[in-house]
Amino acid sequence: MTESFTTPRVREEGSPEEHGETAEEEQNDLSAKTCPECSGSIVHDEAQAETHCQDCGRVLESDQIDRGPEWRAFDSREKNDKSRVGAPQTQQLHDGGLSTVIDWRDEDAYGRSLSSRQRKKMRRLRKWDERFRTKNDRERNLKHALGEINRMASALGCPDPIRETTSVLYRQALEEDMLRGRSIEGMATAALYAGSRLENAPRTLDEVAAVSRVDKIEIERAYRYLADELELEVAPTNPEAYIARFASELGCPDETEHRSRELTQAAVEAGVHSGRNPVGIAASALYAAAKLTNQDVIQDDLAEIANVSKVTIRNRYTEILEAADEVSSG
Repeated sequence: MTESFTTPRVREEGSPEEHGETAEEEQNDLSAKTCPECSGSIVHDEAQAETHCQDCGRVLESDQIDRGPEWRAFDSREKNDKSRVGAPQTQQLHDGGLSTVIDWRDEDAYGRSLSSRQRKKMRRLRKWDERFRTKNDRERNLKHALGEINRMASALGCPDPIRETTSVLYRQALEEDMLRGRSIEGMATAALYAGSRLENAPRTLDEVAAVSRVDKIEIERAYRYLADELELEVAPTNPEAYIARFASELGCPDETEHRSRELTQAAVEAGVHSGRNPVGIAASALYAAAKLTNQDVIQDDLAEIANVSKVTIRNRYTEILEAADEVSSG
């Protein structure tokens, strides 16, 4: 009788030295993304808690520790209820998010209201907790600045990566003693403008100035000073970075947005954007794409959203269409 066998996954026994390998070499095998025996694909089997080669079956790592929670959650509310750890560290708070915060609600752990005596006690504790969170002038400066950054970022709808980058930039400026003779609000606004550009989600100076407590001229000066002193490698803004936001605010379909990106790329390739406001290029490309895809976009609405004049849109509109024709014909 003939028996058929399948190639089992081979678990190598013994110590690494018996196979002529060290622990460091074994770790290198795992980071190589390919099997050291047959150069096959490495896969992770969560059910078996092991990493093995998909082709020859060699087990590279076994009995892995599951560092996740021991419970399951099926929605965000259940996850928050079951979680027993605090928020992760963040640069958006002056203390990195490591200090405690006393809840403002006068309730106990079961949701019951505190007595009058307990409420007075909690108010005193909150006051002293707030005072002890900042030990010196530098921490008070940082706390005020980061609060201002979060306020402006919330008004502009900036995501967390921009907020984190902005907070790091302001911390670097504070460490380099760059705030001497300058306002906290001005430097915080300049850091937010630089952070949005570094994260390829730029906001215009007018947008940033609209939510800031300082004027546009001071923001420009602070930004130039910040970029020079910290040697920030900020590339010129690509007009394409503004299209998604403008298209979303106008309610344009995906076809129009895709077409406007093609027109913007053609304009950049033809050099139309050189020396011109990238916001005007993006607005004009979106207007041209709307015309080409039979979408009703009013110049007044687009000019208000992009904060450029209708004359700019009309002038760039013609140049962008000409550049698109040149690129397509060339």
